[in-house]
Amino acid sequence: MLKKLEGVHTLQSVMSLLHVDKQKAIYYIHRLRKEGYVKTARATNNMRIYSISFENKLGGTSYEELLNAVSPVKLSTGTVHRVYGKVPTAEEMLVHAVKTKSLRTILAALALFKEEIDWDALYRLAKANHCERQIGALYDLARKIMRTRRMGTRFRHLAIPKSQHAFGYTIPGLKSKDFQDIENLWRVHLPFNKTDLEAYA
Repeated sequence: MLKKLEGVHTLQSVMSLLHVDKQKAIYYIHRLRKEGYVKTARATNNMRIYSISFENKLGGTSYEELLNAVSPVKLSTGTVHRVYGKVPTAEEMLVHAVKTKSLRTILAALALFKEEIDWDALYRLAKANHCERQIGALYDLARKIMRTRRMGTRFRHLAIPKSQHAFGYTIPGLKSKDFQDIENLWRVHLPFNKTDLEAYA
């Protein structure tokens, strides 16, 4: 049963996959949860989302679960990046989000700029992963839509590119029509327009 249901499901998808009615599907989810294989979240429409995997029984946490706890943009993905033995920092979560090149994950991660951030640690981590300009541009974008913590002056000084730097992308091929001022400052294209940010309104 665990192998057949491994992944991310709604109640309806469990019913469809097992060819059972609602009551039987709830029973199977209950049994798997009792054994520690199920974690439950709620989508923006209040629908329950079930993450079913053997890794859930091992404990640990995931970037997706941590982002869901702080962001109005909720993630439900079949690709769960689970971390054992430690809780990822806000700095690690920001860099991870950029590296996924996932529109929704990066959108959810904007909420992290409201948290306490060690900007020196974030710069070192972002530079090591070649995404300091993307982080800087996303911060300036977040400032336009919510109250954020102040960016460290050292981060901004070190990360802002010179005029000769070529433009880069946050997500390959995606450019913003509404935030070109930020793109020009950081010489990196943002994947969002104003309508994409309604969850933060």
